[in-house]
Amino acid sequence: MTQAAFPDLRLRRTRRTGWSRAMVRETQLSPANLIWPLFVCDGSGTEEPIGSLPGVSRWSVELLVERARDAVAAGIPCLALFPYTQADRRSADGAEALNPDNLMCRAVAAIKQALGDDIGVLTDVALDPYTSHGQDGLIDDTGYVLNDDTVGVLVGQALNQARAGADIIAPSDMMDGRIGAIRQALESEGFGHVQIMSYAAKYASAFYGPFRDAVGSRGLLKGNKKTYQMDPANSEEALREVAQDLAEGADSVMVKPGLPYLDIVRAVKDNFAVPVYAYQVSGEYAMIEAAAAAGAGDRDALVLETLLAFRRAGASGVLSYHALHAARLLTA
Repeated sequence: MTQAAFPDLRLRRTRRTGWSRAMVRETQLSPANLIWPLFVCDGSGTEEPIGSLPGVSRWSVELLVERARDAVAAGIPCLALFPYTQADRRSADGAEALNPDNLMCRAVAAIKQALGDDIGVLTDVALDPYTSHGQDGLIDDTGYVLNDDTVGVLVGQALNQARAGADIIAPSDMMDGRIGAIRQALESEGFGHVQIMSYAAKYASAFYGPFRDAVGSRGLLKGNKKTYQMDPANSEEALREVAQDLAEGADSVMVKPGLPYLDIVRAVKDNFAVPVYAYQVSGEYAMIEAAAAAGAGDRDALVLETLLAFRRAGASGVLSYHALHAARLLTA
């Protein structure tokens, strides 16, 4: 690349005014790039604040519909739903995931009935919100998560959510082969239009703690999830995971967590040129809130800068608990 030398070339020229900076801006961030994760709980007129996620609550179904209306008004195109399953509905086999009247299915149906195609609904496919042991799948006597047996249950869970009206099925379990099995089942059951967004590169991260509080699994988890979630040291393995899931029928893929893994987002985008999403996870959200509360940074600026970083790295969109706040900042 040939360029002039200073002073003929002054890179600050285009930074001098706001209109010029806007004109040459390489990366754009809008509400359309945001997915808002929401937690649903039992009850009526119920809001349950989550202590480790300041500003985030669990909502009963009818209040969740109101949050969906807020999202539509702010220009957010999609919600990601996660259930808080009561202890008496959890079991070793996660059978509540297959209940057509479970919290997730009732929430999906209520949102779609109220808003139709004005907003998309993404549903999590994994068993950790439903198991008494907190793992994402079925376990043997030693506590090891059984891959193939779990995939069979995940297929049933995905069909259950599709029947309730889910627009995007998002398997977050990291079992081998589950994308192909779910895609085949969706096609055979007449749900060929339902998208799959695979958590293709989901790492065994220390940033998930507040989420486990939100879905009620932190105190239940026996052991860890390192036998199925990815080693944070690996990047080439992430590309193999993505390649496998795309070959099995995923429409888009996700990298999780977010900011510590922007190199993975960029590598996936460069290698596959498919829609890539990143999840700005609960620990990342909590750190921003803690920094703002301590006066270590301006909350609004931190939120927008981190979201812009995802886009600059190649993310088509970001799942963020700050989504509604960010969308309102972007359109103010």
